[in-house]
Amino acid sequence: MEHVPQPYTALVPRTDKLVVQKVGHTALVTIDNPPAHTWDSDTLHGLYELVDHLNHDPEIYAVVLTGRGNQFFSAGADLKLFAEGDKARARMLARLFGQAFEALRDFSGVTIAAINGYALGGGLECALACDIRIAERQAQLGLPEAGVGLLPCAGGTQALSWLVGEGWAKRMILCGERVDGVKAERIGLAEEVVEEGQAVTTALRLAAQVARQSPLAVRHCKQLIQGARHRPMNSMLTEERERFVDLFDAEDTLEGINAFLDKRPPQWTNR
Repeated sequence: MEHVPQPYTALVPRTDKLVVQKVGHTALVTIDNPPAHTWDSDTLHGLYELVDHLNHDPEIYAVVLTGRGNQFFSAGADLKLFAEGDKARARMLARLFGQAFEALRDFSGVTIAAINGYALGGGLECALACDIRIAERQAQLGLPEAGVGLLPCAGGTQALSWLVGEGWAKRMILCGERVDGVKAERIGLAEEVVEEGQAVTTALRLAAQVARQSPLAVRHCKQLIQGARHRPMNSMLTEERERFVDLFDAEDTLEGINAFLDKRPPQWTNR
């Protein structure tokens, strides 16, 4: 039987535009800033502080991010914030976007974006900061910043190119091309496409699989996988072996091995 979302009482969120619930060992975070769930200083500060808090909660192994309703995941930044051409404000917001989404990228557990509608600009960059993306088939994904004289400033030019290759990154950024959920899966931007209304359920089911893994082992594996983006393979192979040995300092490692030998489910303590 699937868990029912419950209020996450371990934290009083900085902003009511981010609704946090707990589902088993998963934090379900819903962006609730209507009408298009845009990001502003409140939500960016709030996301950064939330991720920091969840990193220190031994009961949370995964995060699922989605947008309230069935139309928007997030339409990115509110362009009204830039209408006056204030360069200092632009610098401040760019820094906040980077701080929040880089914290999300580096979360110790697994992050899953449940893309239930439009994911544009900073909305798609938020999804790109996650480990896995589940997209509903009607969703629209794009980085349209150049169409208004701007550029993606929260990792979009880098993360999109890494996931889909330079060609599709240039089509989406330089040509302003959007893709739906079906095409997003085909080009490697989403790991799975689902029917309308199914993204959160699918993401929570995947997050529940994370809870069956050792959270300490997952943390090391994630850091090694992401390290391959910017470090030579030979250096990562050496570190991989060292981290394998380091895990024998953890209680969960012996628990996992002995649970397998005893043919019983492991009881993780995140220690």
